[in-house]
Amino acid sequence: MTVKKNNLTKTRLLLALWDLGGTQQEVRKSQLSDRMKSKGKNIAGYPGILDELQKQGAIAITKKGYSLASPKGLEVLGEGLKDSDFKFEGTIVGTWAANALVKWISQIDVAVVSTSASVKSKSAKDAIASYDEFKPVALETYEKLNQNYNLNDLVPIYRIRREIANRVSRENFNTWLLEMQANDIFQLMAGEMPDITPDKRDDSITIPGGGLRYYTKLLNS
Repeated sequence: MTVKKNNLTKTRLLLALWDLGGTQQEVRKSQLSDRMKSKGKNIAGYPGILDELQKQGAIAITKKGYSLASPKGLEVLGEGLKDSDFKFEGTIVGTWAANALVKWISQIDVAVVSTSASVKSKSAKDAIASYDEFKPVALETYEKLNQNYNLNDLVPIYRIRREIANRVSRENFNTWLLEMQANDIFQLMAGEMPDITPDKRDDSITIPGGGLRYYTKLLNS
């Protein structure tokens, strides 16, 4: 799939997810599949694109479905719709798509401003200022990721970092995660990461004198 077509498909997926209420609730996979069938594929035909959108922080994926992340998902969708190359392929545009675009035009300016302001306000209010504040957040994030994605108690460090990136600086994240290991709460492990990419490596952690660590494992208390 060319970059241009890839971007058009991303935008169409995000528009469908937004129209299905993906900013307020998780949308079932079957619902999104039904919307995408007009392209001759169901949602299973776009695994690479879904992964890309998740890496961008535009969507969240669970076993049951998808949700549109705010404000990032709205920003990516808005940029896609403004792209001069964006168009619907074929001679007939589905009713849902036309209605979704009308709804976007009438609502989204207010929605984006409101959502962005809310997220910024919440981020500032919920900023993590100390190790004692960081520890329960890191544990909660570990448990959530481990359960939602069936990670078998080995949660990638980059995923924990990205979950709470808007609340803690990279330096403090590194310092406090190492402190949790020193306090025998987490064990930071090397292992192998088959789908490793430069950005995932950067969002992992380096142990002083010990190299890269990719995973966290919760130690028994």
